[in-house]
Amino acid sequence: MPISSPASACRLQPESGAVLLILSGRWSLIQLEQLDRELGGLALRGLVGANLRLDGSALLSIDTAAALLIWRSIAQAGIDPAAVGLSGFSESHRRIVELVRERLGELGGRQQARLPDLLSSFGRKLEDLGRLLLLHLGFLGVAVSALAVALFMPRRLRWRELLAQLSQTCTSAVPVIALVMFLIGVVVAYLLGLQAAQYGANIFVVDGVALGMVREFSPLLVAIIVAGRSGAAFTAQLGTMRLTDEIDAIRTLGLSVEQVLIVPRVLAMVLGLPLLVFVGSVLGLAGAALVCASMLDITASTFIARIDDTLEVRHYLIGLAKAPVFALFISVIGCSMGMTVSRDTRAIGINTTSTVVQSIVAVILLDAFFAILMQELGL
Repeated sequence: MPISSPASACRLQPESGAVLLILSGRWSLIQLEQLDRELGGLALRGLVGANLRLDGSALLSIDTAAALLIWRSIAQAGIDPAAVGLSGFSESHRRIVELVRERLGELGGRQQARLPDLLSSFGRKLEDLGRLLLLHLGFLGVAVSALAVALFMPRRLRWRELLAQLSQTCTSAVPVIALVMFLIGVVVAYLLGLQAAQYGANIFVVDGVALGMVREFSPLLVAIIVAGRSGAAFTAQLGTMRLTDEIDAIRTLGLSVEQVLIVPRVLAMVLGLPLLVFVGSVLGLAGAALVCASMLDITASTFIARIDDTLEVRHYLIGLAKAPVFALFISVIGCSMGMTVSRDTRAIGINTTSTVVQSIVAVILLDAFFAILMQELGL
């Protein structure tokens, strides 16, 4: 008796030492889901080692998708598709079925190649990260050596370019830094004030805001703003110059690219960021003083006197000391990504975005390093 599936699109039938897989009706992409269920209902796994043959005498039509489904079902059952015979197929149907069987190995290889290999993918990402770190480390050495040459030989320093970069990275950034840090001071003082007022500890809000602002909030937030503003600008500027062959033109003229392009930007960032951190600290404290006066009944004179009494000078110095280190890494990353832009406009946008992300991550990691270092030193 033939072994049939619920529908009659396919069935198994023993016949003279072989087992026929009889196909009937229309086998096409539209009915693929139903056909898959019907093939799954057949006991193909029990036919391993048997002489299986496909019979297409009752087949009305078949396309490559359906043929692929048949051969994959047979292969998944542990039967070698190459050992399966064909009988009863029309010439056109036979060509389709045999063509798919011939290409089955290629399709399976491509499918395996698409499967994500997590270990190898992790290894490639780790390799890319190591290559990127080596690139930035090498560029850091180039920048530091070029800075040393400029400091020992001031005549080689491009003063006009340095002043232009100072204006772009420092002066023009003051309004946005002042606004953001003023609002940060307002928010932090308000949140601390809500909690402190419950215990009558209003005056300690000044201590918390002052310490957090000058030591952590101002250096970290100002560096992040500058990374998204000036670090990205460095990459875009140098990437565009590389795209338009201006960097090659500078080299052709016998000038040092490092002294003309890199040193002014790095030096401007290193000089300008501490000034911006100072402005951010002052405006952040101003915002906190406004909240304390309106919400906690702490006058401006009391606010200033409390800061003078409780906030040690070392906290100012630690906050300001972070700024040049943050600035060095932000500028090196921005310049490095700009100088390594490939020669197409799309790469400029990609590298600019990457600069912002890398700079922010670098700033956060450096801030964590400073926190651990200061803790170990007892500062």
